[in-house]
Amino acid sequence: MTDRIKTAPVKPNITIDDLDKIDIRVGTIVLVEDVEKSKKLIKMTVDFGDFTRTILSGMKEEREDPKAEIEGKQALFVVNMAPRKMAGEVSEGMIYDIGYEDGIVPVLAVPESEVPNGVRLG
Repeated sequence: MTDRIKTAPVKPNITIDDLDKIDIRVGTIVLVEDVEKSKKLIKMTVDFGDFTRTILSGMKEEREDPKAEIEGKQALFVVNMAPRKMAGEVSEGMIYDIGYEDGIVPVLAVPESEVPNGVRLG
């Protein structure tokens, strides 16, 4: 059993219709690169089976060696977010990284066992 911590507050309630709008899929992080113009951001190339996306994440300060720790791993991603420009790069989604808001060393949200890339949650 893990230690108990004081977690971040629960966000406001949403409806099932709100939840149905989020497209969460499994993808494999095939490449992790540094974003030179940022102290926080890394750039991931993620394989979703039928398509590939570039996704930026503020993991550079959270992890000792993001490339060694997450490259080649499957994780959960939101794939239907509007593209967002950050530090001169464009992010086309969001990775689920557990723990940052609660002040613990983050870990990836991953499937229990390997599944085909692009499989949807829900």
